[in-house]
Amino acid sequence: MRTAKLTRDTKETQISGRLAIEGKGRYEISTGVRFLDHMLELFTKHGGFDLALKAQGDLDVDQHHTVEDCGIVLGQLFSQALGDRKGINRAGYFVLPMDETLAVVAVDLGGRPSLVYKDQVRVRLVGDLQVELVHDFLEGFVNHCGANLHGKILYGRSSHHKIEAIFKCFARAMKYACSKDSRLKDQLPSTKGLL
Repeated sequence: MRTAKLTRDTKETQISGRLAIEGKGRYEISTGVRFLDHMLELFTKHGGFDLALKAQGDLDVDQHHTVEDCGIVLGQLFSQALGDRKGINRAGYFVLPMDETLAVVAVDLGGRPSLVYKDQVRVRLVGDLQVELVHDFLEGFVNHCGANLHGKILYGRSSHHKIEAIFKCFARAMKYACSKDSRLKDQLPSTKGLL
């Protein structure tokens, strides 16, 4: 099993995390931002991962440090658990309808971080989460996982559905990108010979 465990301790946040890529969708999430907890819970369930993430941050200042650092830790967990990345599919995508909303996410675990994110959410908050911070969360993830991620809402009405659809697509795209191809088990998924 590909697993990882780490702690990130700064003057702004203290975060501990555990990840199993080949999991059963089990989660123990507590970030202090309940809507972010919900998104990470469904990310775990839809990706078939096991994830424990506990964060304490300076929420009295703002949510920014906590949300961004949770993305950083999630990226570091995946990077550590993937190891040398030999035999993985490397890229994955998913298109998901959620009621009136349609989302697409594509991810490439090729080592070059990049994020393009367009959620079409026009409100400041969804639940207790500052919506603009979803971008910061994903940026923290791609920079520390070595991932290229594109996420877009094609259309929709509900802001809740838009964010939720992104996280569900993200989960399923990651599930495929992390999965192994037995025919290529000893090979890096790159013609360069490195990622």
